[in-house]
Amino acid sequence: MLLTFAMFYGFVSGRVRVEIISLLTLGVIALALFIAPLPGQSPTDGLKLAFEGFGHYALVTICALMIIGRGLVTTGALEPAARTLTKVWRFNRQLGLLVTLLLAMFMSMMVNDTPVVVLLLPILVSLAARGGMPASKTLIPVNSAVLIGGMATTIGTSTNLLVVGIATDMGMRPMGVFDFTPIVLVAALVALPFIWLVMPRLLPDNSPASGHQPRCFRATLRLGERSMAIGKTIEAVRKLLPDDATVAGPADRILTAGARLAVSAPHEALEETVRLLGAHAAPPWLMERLHADYARTGDDLSVVELAIASDSGLIGKRITDSGVAEAYNVAILGTQSGRPGLGALSDADANTPLSEGDILLVAGALTNVQKLARGENLLLLEGLREMPRTMKAPLALAIMVGAVLPASIGLVPIAISSLGGAILMFVTGCVKFDRVGRALSAKVIVLIAASIAIGRIVLDSGAAEWLSQLIAVGLQFLPAAGVLATIMLFVTLLTNFASNATAAAVGTPIAFNLAEQLGIPVEPLVLAVLFGCNLCYATPVAYQTNMLIMSAGEYKFGDYTRTGLPLVGLMIVTLSALLVFRYGLH
Repeated sequence: MLLTFAMFYGFVSGRVRVEIISLLTLGVIALALFIAPLPGQSPTDGLKLAFEGFGHYALVTICALMIIGRGLVTTGALEPAARTLTKVWRFNRQLGLLVTLLLAMFMSMMVNDTPVVVLLLPILVSLAARGGMPASKTLIPVNSAVLIGGMATTIGTSTNLLVVGIATDMGMRPMGVFDFTPIVLVAALVALPFIWLVMPRLLPDNSPASGHQPRCFRATLRLGERSMAIGKTIEAVRKLLPDDATVAGPADRILTAGARLAVSAPHEALEETVRLLGAHAAPPWLMERLHADYARTGDDLSVVELAIASDSGLIGKRITDSGVAEAYNVAILGTQSGRPGLGALSDADANTPLSEGDILLVAGALTNVQKLARGENLLLLEGLREMPRTMKAPLALAIMVGAVLPASIGLVPIAISSLGGAILMFVTGCVKFDRVGRALSAKVIVLIAASIAIGRIVLDSGAAEWLSQLIAVGLQFLPAAGVLATIMLFVTLLTNFASNATAAAVGTPIAFNLAEQLGIPVEPLVLAVLFGCNLCYATPVAYQTNMLIMSAGEYKFGDYTRTGLPLVGLMIVTLSALLVFRYGLH
């Protein structure tokens, strides 16, 4: 227990990095059990207990799900869903967050919590990049909504099934899927205002800091044959584009297929403008050739910012006659002029000669872009972005569905289906094996291993049993509401520091024993255990979805405790009162 509290204090204080504390915890467990083994064990058994977490199915599951999520991002498979939610978020951020929370809550009532978070995580990260709330302000609230929704039915999480299964084996009546759903829905209504309005304010903005305005690139877009802009005026088109995109030309000009538009916008807004208009930022034949090269070689297409140095061979040349496309097989999508006092945006920008200090937005295979930089004396700047492998988007989506659906209906364990999905992501090229490090977080991996070891030693050392006996002594003096709240709090502590399975295995028998000793019906006590197993908001190690969002939101341990502890308190009070009312206890 001392080791558990020491680890928790180290995490919350933030003085030492999470991964260092996790490794120290593993080291202390291994050395302590080597010197003083548990009864009936050899010194080397302590090493196994300390480090077996690195091969635990929970860690394998989380890593596999991270890889699947990476595949969805790199292929742009969830872009349509992200764009739909983006419209709601752009109309009103608070409304967008509320819709997302409700969607997450109701999905997790019928689908296991982990697949729901896997589905929503890349969408929320994409929304943040599109101008929604920072991911660090939305991921913990949405994860909390998912956990509350998963609490509402017996099939919402595997932990619910475990508690109900143990209780049924011990003699309690079988519970239906929706037996306790009304209780949880009322508690969700109480908790929703906190999750929606308060929790985002308690979380930091971990968006990448930018000390300058994003570069605005001038580009000439070519409208395709199926462009939605055909037949519309420039004024009508302007209303459909991102706020930071500017279009040159008279407002009453009617656009036709093949027409060219001069546009000025930051990189992301330029991409969005191209998509909305069904246009090309480079000649269509060139973009087709780039995609054909990708299909042939497998080299990802990247978009890079290059600055023209004083001795560059491109100075004085126009993009149209520079020969860059033919010589290096890259496309120049736009330019930002380094000359002060440049005039207003005009249709003639494409014919403006390049000069020293201009910045080019170039698309192509990274090796070809580097050849261009060396051959023409250009400087690589920040802003490297890989273009989504859109040709593989349907495949990535099918792999994700194939990994999530069987686990959601209980056909196979999530560990098996997610591992199969991760392997398919590699085999099909949706995720490149040499870039798997971008999908995985070393901090999360070490943290999971340490939490599994702590959970094992809390159970094997008898600490959990000792705590339960200690609590049982004082419960006889409490009213029914106090008993339910105490049981829920005890199981919540176990689930936040050990595991849901440990909390269920320890808490359910205790509920039966207390029901006999105190003369309270067993069903509300079992539900108190079930609810407590799901109140895993206060630490990142409490549940695997907490760890899944840790890297994407760049969260610290204290972010979970700061937002999770008030929610845990609110849910314990509300659920205890509702159980007393539902079962007529006094």
